[in-house]
Amino acid sequence: MQLPENRSRVGWWILAVVLLASLLFVAYSIVGTLVLGLFIYYGSRPIYRRVSEHVSSGSISAGATLLLVSLPALLLVGYTFAVGLRELSAFTGTGIETYYAQLVPGSTNVPNVLSNPRQLLGSNLGQFSDEFTTAVESLGAVARGLLHFFLAITLAFFALRDDDRLADWFRNEVGEDSALVAYLSAVDSDLATVYFGNVLTVLLVGVVATIVYNGFSSVAPSGISLPIPTLLALLTGLATFVPIVVGKLVYVPLTAYLGWQVFQTNPRLFWFPLAFFLVSLVVLDLLPQMVVRPYISGRTTHTGLVMFAYVLGGILFGWYGIFLGPLVLVLVTQFAGIAFGDLVRGERVTAQSSLSIGSDPSKKQ
Repeated sequence: MQLPENRSRVGWWILAVVLLASLLFVAYSIVGTLVLGLFIYYGSRPIYRRVSEHVSSGSISAGATLLLVSLPALLLVGYTFAVGLRELSAFTGTGIETYYAQLVPGSTNVPNVLSNPRQLLGSNLGQFSDEFTTAVESLGAVARGLLHFFLAITLAFFALRDDDRLADWFRNEVGEDSALVAYLSAVDSDLATVYFGNVLTVLLVGVVATIVYNGFSSVAPSGISLPIPTLLALLTGLATFVPIVVGKLVYVPLTAYLGWQVFQTNPRLFWFPLAFFLVSLVVLDLLPQMVVRPYISGRTTHTGLVMFAYVLGGILFGWYGIFLGPLVLVLVTQFAGIAFGDLVRGERVTAQSSLSIGSDPSKKQ
């Protein structure tokens, strides 16, 4: 027995809503993994497209891009963070296990167990059980973190390999001139700008600052010291999120601190803080803002909104908020420019945007 056409369409729409709700639930459950994979995808896509010009296989191009570029970059950032954590521990006099316990819940006693296994073996059975449970919980937390990381890498791999195919399918189904296609295309272009432009600039500045700060620390004259250089380099990279001010939040106070040390020891060494300030100004401030960021991004975004997206995203959602915040910003901004006014006026939604922020949805991306 065949259902009437209208009842059949209602059934299909109900199924569509159920499936969409299921997908949204899954996305909500692993939102951190998804946004991390999205960041890796957009950060790797320009490099992948260059590699794919010389390699015919999409799988090989995507794998080579992630293994040779993106994964080493993430590992470098992780290593730099670990060194910075060690420097912070040495500078404050607080054991590194304290910071480790704050990052990995349930790991308070693990460093003590690893540093004194004889005490563990000599303890009673109850204490051994407690220490073993703590170790298992910590290893479980680390294993879950690694699992989510590799899931994000896998998501980025398939997105790199199959994004064109998925985009072509969607355009064929919805229509090339559809407002929805224009909206998603503009969102895609803005995310590429925000993720690959701003975030990669921050990572590059952090790595370069690590080289600069540790270099000056190694050649500092006697009596002059540059404290915790790697940690300060990480803070300089993070400060690049703040428009205009950027790394000045770190290297200007640090220059003043070095100048105070010179004044206390030997004023003839004034050249050292001056050289540090000039190198930091050029390498960590002017070049990233005037050359690197425009070259990577290809266009100017609304830096104020992006700044709030990064800051509020991190405050509201935690570590993955730094990626989720800009995503929400781009989705809301393009929706406001393309659809909001037409929906309020009861008019047909077109591919024209009423805002000058972000990409122009009427142009082919």
